[in-house]
Amino acid sequence: MWTAANQATGDWLLFTDADVLFKPDSLRRALAYAESVPADHMVLFPQMIMKQPGEYMMIAFFQTMFTFGHRPWKVADPSTDDHMGVGAFNLVRRRVYDAVGTYEALRMDVLDDMKLGKVVKKAGFAQRNAFGGDLISIRWAKGARGVVNNLTKNFFAVLSFQWWRTVISAFGLAFLNFGPFLGIFLAHGWARLPYAVALASMFAIYVGMSWRSDVPPYYFLLHPVSAALFIYTLLRSMIVTLWNDGITWRGTKYSLEELRKGMV
Repeated sequence: MWTAANQATGDWLLFTDADVLFKPDSLRRALAYAESVPADHMVLFPQMIMKQPGEYMMIAFFQTMFTFGHRPWKVADPSTDDHMGVGAFNLVRRRVYDAVGTYEALRMDVLDDMKLGKVVKKAGFAQRNAFGGDLISIRWAKGARGVVNNLTKNFFAVLSFQWWRTVISAFGLAFLNFGPFLGIFLAHGWARLPYAVALASMFAIYVGMSWRSDVPPYYFLLHPVSAALFIYTLLRSMIVTLWNDGITWRGTKYSLEELRKGMV
């Protein structure tokens, strides 16, 4: 991406993935929106193509964590630290890209797509994100196993390669996602009420997701299964990275020491 950006001559740069499907007018419409807002960095969320139940289940859980972890509705607010970046569609003004140090500043960051959004926001530039369901789409993984494999490289990096944060996060995920399901069966009388409220809130999230994605609300019933698989993925990412003392990506080994030093 750094090499390609050095050869590009336009006022805007689009960083995207090779497997993203574009409609013919996608770039024109996204660029028109970015110019009208105006924005310095424009992110489009792709429509996720899902074909197997495992994909629906896992992507529903991932979308929930991603949404509440990064609060996309706050990205446009310059007073917040909330930022956004998506590998499928990062559209950025050339002068802004140069001002934040280009991809050279992100060369050792595993989460380069999100971190591009972070450095843009930190530098005080205008950032916007939008649903691109009728513009771009992608099949991110094949089956639940595909999601697990895709996240194994990145999950430990999300927690800054710190094992104690990873373990605490795993316990936190277990408590928040298993607790309501267990409590509704184990509690008695009015003690069940808080668990019922929590479950109703979870279901409402799935209903909300169904308005913007193809995940039906009834996948809420598989929420404990997807939570268990995500906790497994989180711990697997940590163990594999620590065991290998780094990450192998596209045939190149990056040591854990240099990855930690290169984090943005």
